[in-house]
Order: sequence, then structure tokens, then C-alpha cells
Amino acid sequence: MKILKDILYKVGIEAVNGTTDIAINYIHFDSRKVEMNDVFVAIRGTVSDGHDFIEKALSQGATAVICEEFPSVIVNGVTYIKVEDANHALAVMAANFYENPSEGLKLVGVTGTNGKTTIASLLFQLFKKAGYKVGLLSTVKIMVNDQEFKATHTTPDSLTINHYLYEMIAVGCEFCFMEVSSHGIHQKRTEGLHFTGGIFTNLSHDHLDYHKTFAEYRDVKKSFFDHLPKTAFAISNVDDKNGTIMLQNTKAKKITYALKSYADYKAQILENQFTGLLLKINNHEVWSKLIGSFNAYNLLAILATAEALGLEEQEALRLLSELESVSGRFQYVISEGKVTAIVDYAHTPDALENVLKTIENIRTKNEQLITVVGCGGDRDKTKRPIMAQIASTLSDKVVFTSDNPRTENPETIIEEMEKGVEPQNFKKTVSVLDRKQAIKMACQLANPNDIILIAGKGHETYQEINGVRHDFDDMKIVQELLTLLNK
Repeated sequence: MKILKDILYKVGIEAVNGTTDIAINYIHFDSRKVEMNDVFVAIRGTVSDGHDFIEKALSQGATAVICEEFPSVIVNGVTYIKVEDANHALAVMAANFYENPSEGLKLVGVTGTNGKTTIASLLFQLFKKAGYKVGLLSTVKIMVNDQEFKATHTTPDSLTINHYLYEMIAVGCEFCFMEVSSHGIHQKRTEGLHFTGGIFTNLSHDHLDYHKTFAEYRDVKKSFFDHLPKTAFAISNVDDKNGTIMLQNTKAKKITYALKSYADYKAQILENQFTGLLLKINNHEVWSKLIGSFNAYNLLAILATAEALGLEEQEALRLLSELESVSGRFQYVISEGKVTAIVDYAHTPDALENVLKTIENIRTKNEQLITVVGCGGDRDKTKRPIMAQIASTLSDKVVFTSDNPRTENPETIIEEMEKGVEPQNFKKTVSVLDRKQAIKMACQLANPNDIILIAGKGHETYQEINGVRHDFDDMKIVQELLTLLNK
């Protein structure tokens, strides 16, 4: 049990009705989870308004309510706290409830359109190899040192973040690497956290269904760096035109990386093959099992972070060469029939173009490149024709299919993609609604030495259709189909 007034420390309170000197059990923003002596925080969401569920929370035993507007009916014996921003209040309260765990370890946030999962996951892997106890909060999974938990969001809600940080402290973790999404920043999920450092990867077309304009999307990302303390570090990719913008107003120590521009950490790609990358980083040659120029950027960000956190350069470079690729990020298998199948999470125009250009730079041009791609439902519609245009331009054959349709008609999504195909590329494309059948068609079209790229879902092991998640793993399915076709 905690005392309400203690977990309200640093919350911007506008008005109080009742006493804050009461014991509370837990904090909830989902009224369905409220139990006796809990605090209910009424959040205004994009779909529903928590203020509409205050009565329900009270009926289930809530003894305190945090809200932006007092309800018309005030119940005796219940404490009501009016705040300007309930999202901010929830984040600060969550940190206080769990005794501000982010202050007890070195927390590094990774933000940008692409590369967040790879960088956070590989930093976790690197510091584990260096002998430390480490935590990870990522799209793929949550790790409390050796214990794995399922992830549901790129950046979890404030209570979940602080709960896992608390668990990390309990088992002795010294570092935590965390993906920080634009949604998470905008919804104040990272407020109340003490970051030791932040990393900016890149910025491209994504989430415009939520942010409406690219400028707003950029400025939300920038606000993360604006709020870093002067004791922190801010690492930025200055080859991206927004890289210097991220650093403009930060108080943190500025560290830059690039392949093309002048930077503190600069790399030259000496070899780029399916077996890996040979890089020259600040006059040191480093071999990596990772593939593609986008991973060269990721490796630079990882090296810069490792050194900023105190690792010696030679140790950091050695560990860099031992890193294994992340699930669903340019993950590939070569079948008995000598067909190379690549599964990648690329679900934005920029990410898809990066993967296709990486394959283009490695391939011999004597083989076909067959791409299977779809776009998610209930998300940014403007990127659909752009992704189709990129896929049909940079591939020999393209199979348009379903991704996670969610509540949208998958046929409509594919039709919107097809509008982006230029006339000279029409003959390259075919549409197959069922994703498994689309992958099967790609396998049937492939000859020995051909390359199949299956883009969009990567690490995901499900397909979401009308609110139901069905088991679906791109890598498992393509492996099974290639094995069957070889018989």
C-alpha cells in the first residue's frame, strides 16, 4: 500500500476534493482492472474518454480519481484530483509508485522511424556479452536480464514501463535499452523517466494517420531530446536531414554518427555481402554478421552508445563483431533448392527501399528478386501507393497481399497500393489476398539462386484480422513451403 499524497509528488494539481492522506493499493487507467482502494486515472484517448468510466471505476472500489474535469456527481468518501494533463499525471505517479526506478540504472532511449528495435536489441546483446545485467523494452520483447516477457507496444504504458524497470533494479540490472515511439512521447508515457542518453536513427514517412503532418511527427521526436538533462548524451545520425534538428535545443552532450557527413563516428563500407559487412570505423576495420548500409548506421549508433556508457573502444569493437541479427530484421534462410528467402519488418516506404537497395547491392543480377508486401489496416493510408511504387520499381516480380488488415477490407488496402504502380511495372505485379498463398506463389515463381523478400511483419507471429490475432509467422511459413517445393 502507498499513500496517495506521496505518489502525487511532482504532479501538476489544479484542484482537490477530499483528502490525499489515504492508502491506495494500485493505479489503473483501465476501469475494468480497478479493484478495492485503487486510484483510477481518467485518460482521454483517441477511441474513448476515461472520464466516461469514472462511475464504473468507483463501483469496483476505486477510492481516488485523477481527472482533467470533475464529474457532475461527487461521491462522498472519494478523493478527486483535477490535473491539467492526465497522461502526464499517470506517468509521474507511475514513477513515484515504483520508487523512480529509472534513476537506479542507466536508461537509454532509441527513437526514429527505422532501426529502433535493432539498436535497442543489439545494445542489450552487446552489454550482456560484456558481462552486465541488462534490461530491454522493445517491440519484439521485454527482457529483465535473462527473463523474457511478451511485448504489446513499441513503448508500453507508463505503469508497465516503471513496473519492468523496478523488476530490473530488483535483479541488479545496470543498464536498460528502450524503444521510444512518437506515440509514446506524445502520450507522455516517458514522462517521469530519467534518461542517461538518447539515440536518433532517422525520420521518414510513417504514422501520419496519428500525427497528421510530418512537421508534427518530427517535433514530437525532437521533444524527447529537448527534455534530456545536461548529464545525459544525445547521439544523432547527421546523414539524416533531421539529425541536426534533433540536437538543436538539447542540453545533453551531443555525439554524431554518419556514413557520408563529418561526424564523431564515421564508417566506410568496404564489403557488403549476404555473409555480412566489412566496415572501416574511425580507422578500425570491423567485420559484422549484419547486412546492408542501414545496419552500418545501426552499428555506428551502437558503438557510440557503448563508449558513451563507459566501454573501452577496443572492447566495444570486439563485441560489435560478435552481434547476431535481430528476429525479423533482414533474417534470411537459403533452401536446399538454393532459393534465398529474406524476412524483414520493413513497413514504411523508407525501410522497404533500404532493404530492397541492400539486396540490389549484394545480388549478382543473374537472379530474380521477388517481393511479397502488404500494408497494415487502420493505419496511415498515404504510404500504401508509395510502398507499392517502391516495391514494383526495385523488384523483378511483386506479390501484393494482406499484412495485418485489422478492421479494414484487405481488398481495399491492396487496391490503394496498386494505384502507386507505374505503367511500365504493371506486368511485374500480381495480387493474392491470402498472405500464405502469396508467399506460396513467390516460392513457386522462384528458381535456384533467386531471392524472395517477405516484407512488413518481420518478427510478428500473428496476423490481425477483424480484431482477432491468428498464428502467422512469415519465416516459418516460407521455410515450410520451400521445403515442400524441394521434394
